[in-house]
Amino acid sequence: MGKQLIIAVSREFGSGGHEIADILAKKFNIPIYDNNLLTEIANSKNLDVDTLEKYDEKPKNIFLSRSVRGYSNSLSEVLAQMQFDYIRELANKGESFVIVGRCAETVLKNHPALVSIFVLADKESKITRVSKHNDISRSEAESLINMQNKKRKTYHNRYCEDKWGDSRNYDVCVNSAKLGIERTADILEEYIKEFAQ
Repeated sequence: MGKQLIIAVSREFGSGGHEIADILAKKFNIPIYDNNLLTEIANSKNLDVDTLEKYDEKPKNIFLSRSVRGYSNSLSEVLAQMQFDYIRELANKGESFVIVGRCAETVLKNHPALVSIFVLADKESKITRVSKHNDISRSEAESLINMQNKKRKTYHNRYCEDKWGDSRNYDVCVNSAKLGIERTADILEEYIKEFAQ
């Protein structure tokens, strides 16, 4: 692919957003970054990836952290900024990639190669999907969905002025339950191809 393309996929837990991101990465033959971003950062800065994972997408503990002149002693906040910087660095080098979460739609908001997507699904579809995928009861699945979405929302809204899931902050918002994962990815592929022309 000659022209740079960055696809930022945010998603509700259980919507299949990560699976859609994987499919899009394959369709456009570009790398995908999610948790593996921590490995990239750890390798580039000679850090232990297991230590980084402990603080990934965790809210800042306001009682144990403080900021002085823009510098924070909160490891979760430092890690978040390292990820944002790494994403910007990839984009500024002209690389094409898919990025899942990580506030990428805000971090790269004005980048001309960015297509931002928010994947959602109706409650019943998410419960069924999470219950089956994790082999847990419907009530456990619903609790897990609520917990994970709250965590994602809290993390995103901590670092971004625009609110998580607000349709005005994304190029495309799509309910994956309407057409299914594969067909939703196909529709998004067509949209992205039109954008990339």
